Amino acid sequence: MTESSEFGKGAVRLDQGHVVGDGGIPERFQNPGLPPHVQRLADIDPAAAKRAELQVATMFILSMLGTLAFVVAYFAIPRDKYLGVPFIGQGNLMHLVLGLTLAISLFFIGAGAVHWAKTLMPDHEVVEERHPLRSTDEERAEFARVVSGGAEAAQLNRRPLIKMTLGGALGLFSLPLVLPLLGGLGPVPGNALSTTFWDEKYWPKGRRPRLMRDPEMLPIRADEVTIGSVFHVLPEGIDKAEHPLDEKGKASVLLMRLNPQDIKVKKARDWGYQGIVAYSKICTHVGCPVGLYEQQTHHLLCPCHQSTFDVTQDCKVIFGPAHRPLPQLKINVDDEGYLVAESGFAEAVGPSFWERG
Repeated sequence: MTESSEFGKGAVRLDQGHVVGDGGIPERFQNPGLPPHVQRLADIDPAAAKRAELQVATMFILSMLGTLAFVVAYFAIPRDKYLGVPFIGQGNLMHLVLGLTLAISLFFIGAGAVHWAKTLMPDHEVVEERHPLRSTDEERAEFARVVSGGAEAAQLNRRPLIKMTLGGALGLFSLPLVLPLLGGLGPVPGNALSTTFWDEKYWPKGRRPRLMRDPEMLPIRADEVTIGSVFHVLPEGIDKAEHPLDEKGKASVLLMRLNPQDIKVKKARDWGYQGIVAYSKICTHVGCPVGLYEQQTHHLLCPCHQSTFDVTQDCKVIFGPAHRPLPQLKINVDDEGYLVAESGFAEAVGPSFWERG
């Protein structure tokens, strides 16, 4: 290292060619320049450029086919058709196909654009020196000239096949965005949410479903529920339902035991059993699972948007965006001391806007 008066007192020139001041912070670096530009095969071989054009166009055509498959599936696949999916379980066939075809359409638009950029668009390295935040009028005019010449540099005028297929892919891709707005992705779930696997229609006359621990699916005795405890509960036999995942999503329940004197609403007390109460686990805001119980305050919290329900007041909303209480499940015990549901929910579970005007 050698001192250099050219850069001011205390500045030191290093062998690497940059300058360090008193504080050890680099003040200036030598311009390393740009590496030699390497031309691509498509830049020098017209046949290679034509192959690249066809490859890009093929990807855009595949995107169009994916979009058309989306539209066909939207109208052709029954909305109540289900399919077993590995590692997931049962899933709605229409939703699965719509997701796959939309992914294909979007993927090939992106892949075609990337391949176009890498093979045919200009790839010359450029350096732009730093300048004041506001460009001069001359620089703005030059920028406008460069932008207006971008189409020519991207060879849009010279590659009409790419231009047509890109326009077709992007134009058709708008259909998957518009169709759900016009016809939705399935039936309005209002009626479906009004009945759950707790309802009488699923059970022989005179028999009521036991409350089963989730996921063990073991019945619960009333004397097993202590004050402050909470159980995640499903109805007996739900694992044998035609669509168990759908039914579990609607019938999930939280079971708690309070001191009966702490329950302030008579209906809530009467629908429970010796301080044991059961409420729908599905938040009335947007359907997230309510799973956090605070024993001291008797509050249930939805972790998605912090809606808070007071169990002592029949799960009244005391904070957050939810607009109505969690529906209560009326319970009792059978002859063997196991908890059973006396009836289904008196109102629809889940978000209010799905079944209420």
